[in-house]
Amino acid sequence: MSTSDEASADNLHRNNNIQHGHTLLFKLPNGEVRGIKVEKDSIVSLGRVGSFFANELIGHPYGLSYEIHDKKLKRLPPRTMQEIEETDATNELINDDELVQPLTVAEIEGLKKSGVHSSEIIQAQIEQHATYSLKTEYSKDKYKQRKEAKYSKCFETVEPTLFSVCDYWFKKDHHRIRDIRPDTLSQMLNQANIRPGGRYIIVDDASGLVVAAVLDRLGGECRVISINDSDSPPAYPVLTLMNYDKKALTKVLATLNWATAQEGYTPVIPPLEPPSGRVHSERQRARLDKRRATSDVMATTRAELFAGEFDGLLVASEYDAFQIVGALSPYLAGSASIVVQNQFLQPLADLQTRMRQIPIYLAPSITEGWLRRYQVLPGRTHPNMNTLGSGGFLLHAIKVYADITHAEETR
Repeated sequence: MSTSDEASADNLHRNNNIQHGHTLLFKLPNGEVRGIKVEKDSIVSLGRVGSFFANELIGHPYGLSYEIHDKKLKRLPPRTMQEIEETDATNELINDDELVQPLTVAEIEGLKKSGVHSSEIIQAQIEQHATYSLKTEYSKDKYKQRKEAKYSKCFETVEPTLFSVCDYWFKKDHHRIRDIRPDTLSQMLNQANIRPGGRYIIVDDASGLVVAAVLDRLGGECRVISINDSDSPPAYPVLTLMNYDKKALTKVLATLNWATAQEGYTPVIPPLEPPSGRVHSERQRARLDKRRATSDVMATTRAELFAGEFDGLLVASEYDAFQIVGALSPYLAGSASIVVQNQFLQPLADLQTRMRQIPIYLAPSITEGWLRRYQVLPGRTHPNMNTLGSGGFLLHAIKVYADITHAEETR
């Protein structure tokens, strides 16, 4: 890698401090996570939690907690894990009806409008709760947490790591990322043997999650060609949350659509010279220069793809996996890994059966990830009652060199 490439690779890494133009993840008191772009001199609104001036965050590191006071932020110290001492209290005599909490909604709204701190509102509710003293210590703690989630004006900025971004999208809309959980994504990267300096072909219909994952692991020391069905570079929303430098990103990531990824296809290129032979304005010159640059990039990317010897192929697509693998595997080097993800088992089972009949695909195997989250608290460590759904299935195979006959059959 040249010196200029090394510089661009360094720029691809995210800044440890919040910058204007970054898209941040905000964790709210109720556990909800929101993604919001922070612009200089703007106001960030977090709904019920409140709003504040974005400049209050710019320049500060990720992972800190804040409380909103009149659109300004107060930094909060880290919360410590509190031990809870068990007592002989039980919940058997508690009858939670509308009479146990005499504090009305109107009274609570009046306290909020008067500027009373959320802790005082919670304390007022506790003092007037008819059966609060009968609760177990664990029930009291849960009650306080529910009230804090409802009235607190606090939030936490979450660093946009690959795990946090994948987890955010899985909870927000798992269909847009093809049910790829963080553990499934990690398995894809491991099975594909993603390593710095590698060159990879990616078919990503998961909103750019697979592309973002490869770039994150490689830190910019790589070359990635993404194949898609869009005439223009696809808008990968996951990449937006990773806050990569756009100029550095274009040096390591290139895109082709399925038509231009075929060797026999002749791209339709708009005119690169003015019809009259003379440029009439700077605007026209800029437009022609942009066309010429786009055409050159596409030609260079096609030549690079057709030259082959890529280190791996990762596929997360709704299209026929066997056709995708058959079209792109000729451009893989020997011992290159092929990883295909699907939400359902049957498409991969069919792909495995067909790949076993072709000698260049070594040991195609299917795996399914399994994940169970735990609550880890003193005296209360147990599996979560509500767990995530399936993270989909993975097929892994290794491409090996064979005679020319078999190589032509796969193409």
